[in-house]
Amino acid sequence: MLFPKWANRATLAVLGGAPVLIVGAVTAFAYYISPYTTQVGYAPEQPVPYSHKLHAGDLGIDCRYCHTSVDEGPRANVPPTETCMNCHTTVLPESPNILPLKESYLTGSAMEWVRVHNLPDYVYFDHSVHVSAGVGCVSCHGRVDHMEVVAQAQPLSMGWCLDCHRSPENHLRPADKVTDMSWTAEDQLAMGTRLREEKNLHPTTNCSGCHR
Repeated sequence: MLFPKWANRATLAVLGGAPVLIVGAVTAFAYYISPYTTQVGYAPEQPVPYSHKLHAGDLGIDCRYCHTSVDEGPRANVPPTETCMNCHTTVLPESPNILPLKESYLTGSAMEWVRVHNLPDYVYFDHSVHVSAGVGCVSCHGRVDHMEVVAQAQPLSMGWCLDCHRSPENHLRPADKVTDMSWTAEDQLAMGTRLREEKNLHPTTNCSGCHR
């Protein structure tokens, strides 16, 4: 006898358990990349019902009017109440939706905006580097100018970021079109390749590039 009797039971157990393990692994992976974990579609309620569709879309306000540091530093700042009140001291000042802003403005207390795009603490991301390279806002944030309520449009996962770092030409655009969400190139690949060569862009795929 080459094998002991218990080997038969072990073989049956392995053959019976393998499909369960495979199905479990596939299910776990599907859940990992699903919107439940990537938060695609996450759209929290804000203290003021601010419509990006109205402000960025219909009125055409440039992203940088509110997010002033997006092309100057690593973070895209949330605008202070004073920025909102530059307009709303005269535009719809008595609207019920503006009351929290007026209170914040008069008392000096900050508005408690809820973060929508939230990378883990172990990820380093610099907005200004990407903006100066020519990556359009729409590549990461989607058509914010169509959103009544801002929602996360992309998974912001490591694989998603690496796809862009490996082929940045798919997202590069002229500097004056970075915040123009409706603009599209006639030939994105040709234009992006040219811009990549002109700017000598070689985005890192090394772990230390984003994990510091």
